[in-house]
Formats: sequence, structure tokens, C-alpha cells
Amino acid sequence: MLTLPPLSLYIHVPWCVRKCPYCDFNSHENESDELPEDDYITALLDDLKHDLKYVQRREIQSIFIGGGTPSLLSAKAYERLFEGLQQHLTFASDIEITLEANPGTAEREKFADYFLAGINRLSLGVQSFSPEQLQNLGRIHDSHDAERAIEYARNAGFKRLNIDIMYGLQQQAPEQALADLERAIGFDPEHISWYQLTIEPNTAFYKQPPPLPAEDTLIDMQDAGLALLEGAGYQRYEISAFAKQGEQARHNINYWQFGDYLGIGAGAHAKLSQPHRQRVLRLRKRKQPGHYLAAAKHSLAQESTNLANRYPYLADASPIEADELPLEYLLNALRLREGFTTTQFEQRTGLPYTVIADKVSVLQKQGLMDTTDEQVTTTIRGYHFLNSVLGYFV
Repeated sequence: MLTLPPLSLYIHVPWCVRKCPYCDFNSHENESDELPEDDYITALLDDLKHDLKYVQRREIQSIFIGGGTPSLLSAKAYERLFEGLQQHLTFASDIEITLEANPGTAEREKFADYFLAGINRLSLGVQSFSPEQLQNLGRIHDSHDAERAIEYARNAGFKRLNIDIMYGLQQQAPEQALADLERAIGFDPEHISWYQLTIEPNTAFYKQPPPLPAEDTLIDMQDAGLALLEGAGYQRYEISAFAKQGEQARHNINYWQFGDYLGIGAGAHAKLSQPHRQRVLRLRKRKQPGHYLAAAKHSLAQESTNLANRYPYLADASPIEADELPLEYLLNALRLREGFTTTQFEQRTGLPYTVIADKVSVLQKQGLMDTTDEQVTTTIRGYHFLNSVLGYFV
């Protein structure tokens, strides 16, 4: 039986200083001297009003502000945003509020003001400490900027810090990848996101692929990096997420456990459960910032004239079909090292566990999955070949 899971909120800020050649996110280079941040905050709050029917009296457990480059907006803008959100939503007493920040936009006072505004977790997109690799990746910061951003974050009061680091970069040797990781560990962050560079469609790298390390080299990098992280006290709780004890990213765990999340902002996605209709719904908002802001003007104009206010921000809304739900669930849940329980599967999908039980049994005999009481997880080997495991459920 489908039940209401915990609820989070994702907020998308679509602008960046420069589009990175590997980036396939909804990010747009800012072509004007100033961002329309006042108009955008107004649009975000109006966008939320159209989604309030999905809240169903739940508290917001976490907020994640992604992009683009959310650190382009001022702390004053976020103060106004949070005040507006709390007029319609109830924040959990221990809410986690994460802001993605580009080290190239770091300012001492700005980070301090972010903290005072209520943001309590910072995720820094460092990616590498190598000047050459940062240039290859099209980043606007250098290693000094990264070090300074970490210092600013700590001095501002942030006690929960994530550092993003990539490996498998252009002509990168294993020792170079490990040097990046060692340097990140040296700053003693609570969380490290360490992941392989992948070439995605609709990116500059896809059109002109850079020379990347061979598969054997990538495996060597990964094995050595995993050992390094474990030795430094970081637990791998998800494919590319490593945390000190108790410092897992609660927002991302909610994604991977197939929890619900509202999504506001240009190109934002949402996943929402409707137990009364026994379905799970996905929403997607208008992608282009200009179209999104135009929708806000249309919506607010309708309000002022008391006309029927339709859903101007929505680009697409569709339920996940019942035969697609098992794979959708597993694509998320099996990223977690702990896997899932049979009860969680049934509550989050509304389907009986028996719909996947036979396939799990086959994979268990192959040494790729394991079950203990209600817990279902991959073996170490299965986790290493997760795509193959997931492919069995297609």
C-alpha cells in the first residue's frame, strides 16, 4: 500500500558565470550585469503556491538549492525566500538546508550572511586542485580560490561541509587523482562527493570528447581512492557519497530512499506520492529562465484580476506507470550501500514485493544480491557491477 514518505524541497537557480563543458544541468550563462533575483524569488514563491496541494500536512525535512550557481544570489534574497517559504510550509526543527557554491564566487561576508540566513550546509564544487585540470574543466576558480572558499565557510560557522571532487579527468594518472582526493581530505570536510567524470549528451565534451584515462586506469583510481577514503574515516554510504559518522546528506538520502520532494525554479523536477489515487507523480517546471519569469508575470497578473489561475510554471506532469515503478525505485534505492527493506519497497511504490522477488532470488544465486530478514542489498560484487544488476530489472 502506497504511503506518504518524508518530504523535501529542491530549489533550482539556473544561472552561472560560465557553462562548464561537462555540464548537462539546466544552467545558463548570465548575460547581464545583474541577475533578476528579486523577480526570481517572487516567481519561486508563486511557483510553490501551485504545489501546496501536494504537501499534505508534512514538514519539510530538507532543502537543497542547486544550479547553475546558487551562490550568485545574495544572502538577502535567500532571507526573503526562506521567510516566504515558511508562510506556507512547516520546516522540521532540525531541517537541513544545503546551498551549492562555486569557489569562484566565494566571498567572506557573503558566506557569513548565508549562514545567518539559515543555510546550514554548504556544498563546494571544487572538482580538482590541479590548475591544468581546472582549466580543462572550464572552471572559473583556481586551487587558491578553493582553499579560500573552504576557509570562508569554516569561519562563517558552517559545521557541515561537502567537497565535490572528480576523477578520471583528461589524461589523469592515478597518483594525480589521489593527490586531489588527499588534498580534499586534508581540509577535514564532513562529507566528500567523489565521482568519475562522465561524458553526457548535449555537452561541449560530448561534441569534442577529451582524452580520458583507459578503463584499467579508472579501476585503479577507484580502488585506491576507496581505500584512501575508508582509511580517513569516510563511510561510503552511496555510490559516490562518503561521509563521516552521522554526516550523510539527508536531502540526497531522501532521493535515494524514494522519498517525495517538491521542485521549484526553472527546470526543477518534483516527485510526489498520491496515496488516495495510488500513484506516484513526476512534475517538471519550465526550463528556460526567461520563460519561467514570464510565467510568473502571467500568474501574478491573473491573481490581481481574480481570474482562474492555471499552472503557468509546469512543463510536464505525468504519473510513473505501475510497470515502471520497480525499476524507478531500484535505480535510487540500490545506490545506497544499505539497500532497502521489503516494507519500504511496498510503501514507496504501492506494489507488493513479490513483483521483484523472483529476480532478486536469481541475482542472489549469482552472488550479486543478498537478503537478510527484510533487508535487500547488493553484495560487494553486485555493488561494483550495479548497472548490470539494475539491467536485470528492465
